[in-house]
Amino acid sequence: MKIRVFPTIYLLLGVLGVSHGHMQMSWPPALRSEFNPHTTDIDYDMTAPLHPDGSDFPCKGYHSLLNTQQGGSVVSWEPGQTYNFTLAGTATHGGGSCQASLSFDEGRTWKVLHSYIGNCPLSPTWEFVLPGDTPAGSALFAWSWFNKFGNQEMYMNCAHVTIDGGNSSTTTVEETYMKQRPVLLAANVGNGCGTVEGFDLAFPHPGPAISSASENTAGPVGHCSAD
Repeated sequence: MKIRVFPTIYLLLGVLGVSHGHMQMSWPPALRSEFNPHTTDIDYDMTAPLHPDGSDFPCKGYHSLLNTQQGGSVVSWEPGQTYNFTLAGTATHGGGSCQASLSFDEGRTWKVLHSYIGNCPLSPTWEFVLPGDTPAGSALFAWSWFNKFGNQEMYMNCAHVTIDGGNSSTTTVEETYMKQRPVLLAANVGNGCGTVEGFDLAFPHPGPAISSASENTAGPVGHCSAD
């Protein structure tokens, strides 16, 4: 009976969290998200940034849920196709810059699919192309965001996805081979790399797939790892 009584309360709290928090990835549904059908322990603070000391990088630490009941795959994708991720929330902090990335080793390393410079996440839906040579199997998809205004932070949500097929012969410019993609930029997480308030982050290694909507940009500062 408790299972039937509590969801209404949970839903209300979830809506309030989305309305008054920051931003979160609603599609594909992230690990421990209220939008994820596999979630049994909802994180109602999904919109919060990563800890400034980096203790929950990557994925707010939820990549550890892979191979558990809560860590099931939520979607299957095919190499060479166009897909999107969707963001929910209202506190956009003037936008900023985002990246969409994949990890094939449970979050230890990341490859960038697309970099969005400026105005992210002012729109709810963002498209990317899955490279034609993306290997088949289990992967983590990540949305990461560096806000423009306010405390300089890093936001990151991750979803478990399945890549079907693989090794496509497609070689269009936007589908530049996965092996040539840059690594995900990590900043504001106690690693000596930071971002500048009031500017949209210009990724030093954005990769071949870029959407640029800002001329008011600044690169990261400090010791930032390069691909």
